[in-house]
Amino acid sequence: MTHPAPLGAPLSLFDSLSRSMRVFEPIDPTMVRLYSCGPTVYNFAHLGNLRAYVFTDTLRRTLNWKGWPVNHVINITDVGHLTSDADEGDDKMEAAARKAAKTIWEVAAFYTDAFKADLAALNITSPTIWSVATDHIQDMIDFARVIERGGATYELPSGLYFDTSKVADYGRLAGSRGPETVGRIAEVEGKRNAADFALWRRSTEGERRQMEWMSPWGPGAPGWHLECSVMSMKYLGRQFDIHTGGIDHREIHHCNEIAQNQAFTCSDASGANFWMHNNFLVDRGGKMSKSKGGFATLASVTTKGVHPLAYRLLCLSAHYRSELEFSPEALSAALTRLGRLILAAEALRETAGTPDWLRVVEETGATKGAPFAYQRATVEQGLGTKALDLLARFDEALSADLMVPQALPLLETALTEKSIPAEERLRLVASMDLALGLDLLRARRIDLRIKPDGATIDEEEIERLLDQRQSARAAKDYAESDRLRDLLAERGVVAMDGAGAMRWDWRIEL
Repeated sequence: MTHPAPLGAPLSLFDSLSRSMRVFEPIDPTMVRLYSCGPTVYNFAHLGNLRAYVFTDTLRRTLNWKGWPVNHVINITDVGHLTSDADEGDDKMEAAARKAAKTIWEVAAFYTDAFKADLAALNITSPTIWSVATDHIQDMIDFARVIERGGATYELPSGLYFDTSKVADYGRLAGSRGPETVGRIAEVEGKRNAADFALWRRSTEGERRQMEWMSPWGPGAPGWHLECSVMSMKYLGRQFDIHTGGIDHREIHHCNEIAQNQAFTCSDASGANFWMHNNFLVDRGGKMSKSKGGFATLASVTTKGVHPLAYRLLCLSAHYRSELEFSPEALSAALTRLGRLILAAEALRETAGTPDWLRVVEETGATKGAPFAYQRATVEQGLGTKALDLLARFDEALSADLMVPQALPLLETALTEKSIPAEERLRLVASMDLALGLDLLRARRIDLRIKPDGATIDEEEIERLLDQRQSARAAKDYAESDRLRDLLAERGVVAMDGAGAMRWDWRIEL
């Protein structure tokens, strides 16, 4: 069956498995099926981890924007992920529970909630399904038994292992796998091949884990790689459209997923038509180190007075397949750029007013269940030639493997291009922001005002001093006005002359 053409230009995406750009066509024209590797919930998500979800959200929003509904699954790993990503060390969840003197279930619930809060702060759309590993243990056992019956496994005292020699082209996703990659995989006595990995890890005799289950291979827990194969197939089918994850998963974890999928289905099918990977967030200056009190988490960004959407904008400013260098200067520039976008959007809303179509969007927005295609049909109605040309260029940027860095300047043009009527520009911004997720129809510049930790003055005191300063200026007592400005500055407050309702802001020191 052929699917209807997407809205605008054909969408081309880079597939890591074939190492090529291909035009995206969904298997089912009525629903794109998307799976994203989720977090191991033993600690707060690192900023580098969160880049993966900004990328996936941009992909999902683009698919929606171009007219395709999306069934999106993100897994929650609450068992099986070892302190090394490659089948060695302690279980991350067990280790975190011992350190916190809590049960694994308590640790998992706390950090799952924290992760979901981070996604909400970044305006990332919740998946259709949150799939939790420990809810699928029997599914994993059944899956491993099918692979075992097919002859692709063997048992050792430590558990059930997958024999990577039994599948063709093992590791093709990773390309050339040098010693540094294979060296990350645990050396276990008796393994047939260096790259072989655990499907089931048997508990050591005399050991009692918080999380263990009975299986045909003894009491224990599933290997980390197993859950994604099981849950993606359970919810999306044996072959679905897109699998996403960080580039660090490309070398081992996703190679092992593909091997399991091929052994389970007795085919050469990888499980997904497209494998897509975002590149690393790079910290060359060491500014993200937790031990140095840096920016390791989203919470650490906000405690310094930086709005979370500034980090989203920072991620959008680089192509997802490029490294993104993190620095305080880059984060500060993203915050400044976000402030300019929101100020321009506020001014545009004030000029254009609140047209009927905008009230419809607010009442039936995507967060309330209305599909993006309906949203676009509503907001783009009646656009003139110049506006449509700008929208087409924006579409071309998104359609070229999510080239968001080229799309952002077009959003800025839509906000400021005086030759396009104000209401048309507002319609353009409403449509573009469906894909970008910067919340420009609702956000106000004052929303970016987040009190940094350590600030010693409250807003009531700030307003009192500003009123005094305004009185001094009205009386032409400029010495007193300057004294009050300097007093505010000493307390971490920037007085903003002539800024209307936005009379002050916190000084951000990164």
